[in-house]
Amino acid sequence: MRLDRYDIQILQILQQQGRITKTDLAQAINLSVSPCWERVKRLEKAGIIEGYGARINGQVLSKHTTVLVEISLNSHSASSMQRFEQAMLASEHVVDCYATGGGVDYVLRVLCDGIDQYQRLMDHWLDSELGIDKYFTYIVTKTIKHTTSVTIQDAQGLLS
Repeated sequence: MRLDRYDIQILQILQQQGRITKTDLAQAINLSVSPCWERVKRLEKAGIIEGYGARINGQVLSKHTTVLVEISLNSHSASSMQRFEQAMLASEHVVDCYATGGGVDYVLRVLCDGIDQYQRLMDHWLDSELGIDKYFTYIVTKTIKHTTSVTIQDAQGLLS
């Protein structure tokens, strides 16, 4: 899909102001409402816009511990990796799971009520025969930067 400057502007604005009205968005990019909204729908259909939502500050709702975990599996067969990935998708505590190349197979971001809950979760995974060979735990003591934004300017190469 080729993007033009209007598409890029739409993405930049929606990423920062997801609740902007159709009219305000159209005015911001200097288009009329109908063509602007058609562009938004096209970006959604193409999967570039995945959805809309509020960013919730979890620390305000409840104090939790953030844990980063590196995991290596015993086996690298498709079925072993699929079994592990399904377990991570099903876990409410795993908020990010990345398959990685290099020294470890997966990197997780886990939110728990505390270290005790995290260790019970890890013990459960080890008992569940998910094929975990080894894991390394890193307790987050302070978040320096957290964002869900992507750099839209990099999409300039996709301009039509």
